[in-house]
Parts: sequence; C-alpha cells; structure tokens
Amino acid sequence: MGSKLPVIALTTGEPAGIGPDLALMLARAEFPARIVAIGDEKLLADRARRLGLDVAMQRYSRGEGMLRDALEIDHVPLARPSRAGELDPANGPYVLATLDRAIDGCLSGEFDAMVTAPVHKSAINDAGIAFTGHTEYLAERTGAAHVVMMLVGGGLRVALATTHLSLADVPKAITRASLTATLKVIDEALRSQFGIAKPRILVSGLNPHSGESGHLGREEIDVISPVIAELASQGLSLEGPIPADTLFVPDRLQRADCALAMFHDQGLPVLKYASFGRGVNVTLGLPIIRTSVDHGTALDLAGTGRAEAGSLAEALRLALEIARRRPV
Repeated sequence: MGSKLPVIALTTGEPAGIGPDLALMLARAEFPARIVAIGDEKLLADRARRLGLDVAMQRYSRGEGMLRDALEIDHVPLARPSRAGELDPANGPYVLATLDRAIDGCLSGEFDAMVTAPVHKSAINDAGIAFTGHTEYLAERTGAAHVVMMLVGGGLRVALATTHLSLADVPKAITRASLTATLKVIDEALRSQFGIAKPRILVSGLNPHSGESGHLGREEIDVISPVIAELASQGLSLEGPIPADTLFVPDRLQRADCALAMFHDQGLPVLKYASFGRGVNVTLGLPIIRTSVDHGTALDLAGTGRAEAGSLAEALRLALEIARRRPV
C-alpha cells in the first residue's frame, strides 16, 4: 500500500439497526487509516443527536485529508426517512447501494478494504430483491469464482463449506468440486492474507461420528475423504473428516490454523461462544478485502446507546492487517 494512509470503506448497514450507531461510536477511535462511513448523512446526524454523541462530520472527498476526530461520510441517500428499530422495505435498495459503492471503490483501488455493518435480509427480500447475504452478494458483484465465509475470534478461525442454506439442502451442496474449491481458497487466503506459510486445516465430517463408517451417511466416504486425500497429495496440510463433536477439542486446535465446518450452525456456535462481541467475519476468495461484524442488526438496541462496537472495531483492525500484507 505504500506510505499513504489506507482508506477503509465502512458500510453502515440496515438504517433501522445498530450499524449507524456503531459507526458513530468509532468516529473518535484511533485507527491508522481513513475510515469512510458510507450511508445517509442526515440519518447519521439524527442518530448522533439521539445518542447524545458529539461527532463532527465531514463529507468524504477522494484525495483530501480529513478533519481530526471527524467522521468522514460518503453520502448515499435513504429512500425514506428511517426510524431506529423500525424496518422499512423501501430502504432495501439503499442498503444495497451502500454495498455497491464500497465494492466499486475497492475494485477501482479508491478503497483499500471494506468493512460492513449488519444488514437485515428480510427487509431486503420484502423489497422484492433476492438477497441471501453479504457473502453471496459480494461474490456475484465482484465475479469471484468461489468464496468462503470464515469467522475469526477467541483464538479460532472457523470457515464454512456452506453458508446460508436450509439444513435439508446442505448434503447435496457438499460436492467434490465445491469442497475442493473451498479448501483451496482457505489455504491460499491463510497464506496471502494471514501470513501463514503452511496452513494446517481441520476438516469436519457432515454426519454424527463422521458417518459411522457409512451407517449414518456416506458423505464422508463418497465426498469428504476423497477430497482430503487428493488435496493432501497436492501438498495441502489437512486432517479429517473429524466428527464435529470433537473438532474443537484443545489438542486438535493447537495443531491447526483453521477449522472447516460443513454448515453454518455446525461451526459458528463454538466460535461465537468463544468470542461473541469480538468476532470478525471475513470473506475469502474475493478480489477485494472484506470483513464484517459477527452479529446482526439488533433492532431493539438501535438508538438506545446500549450497543457495543467491539466486533466492528475488530473487523476494522483485521481489514487493516490484511491490507498491509497486500502487495503494492
């Protein structure tokens, strides 16, 4: 990145949620970067007044310096005024517009990374927009061939072979091709983004007891084990398939850099128990750097001053850490 101060795009998320609150709370935090909040400036000003936060605000302009202790805002207008805690599907397109602005800025080199506050999927879907989640949207918008969701926190890195799927749809989504691509993306990202020379990856089974030799399911025999064997022959350091109930025992974790769970609720409850409020979501396999919080929009906390910005602060720090490793 050279000697210039990195520029991080911070999307403020669902306007009725805590995303605007968190951006405001971090306005005076010390980061070795320019943090540009992408969202509606009136929304942020109104929320600051409601929270009793004295935050100076400055309209973002590329190439210009920022005022000390000011929040730089790249203004994207709301479709309709938003109230804390009250979802309005009319603002679904606004949420995606903030994401598009950050994505485009990262792709062009204007921003060094993007960090996302939480969005509310149902509000976007209720606007008539098919939206599964940040991970899938970022992959489509950037043309990424294969992306992987990984959460970092509590001394753990946990990646997912599938993300936001119904449990009934998970087995057929775990194919040799998809699992091979996932493990290659994880291995490459741990090397390039986390500076690990030879990553060691634990791979979970899908079924209880990793299928019990086929008696509780054949995915381990037909898909997971053959993929592990093939990639190990190519030099990847993999262990598995490991029954999920013993995947996170301390002895195994000490010998590993990342654990791959087969589905969302197989891996994330453990990480969130270890790190909730400080965890970070990282999208691997993108041509840009993207991190996010490990929690949702918390509509009941929006505008109350009771939200905590720890996860967002960690997401910003990790984005900066990864950006520093990126070649100039």
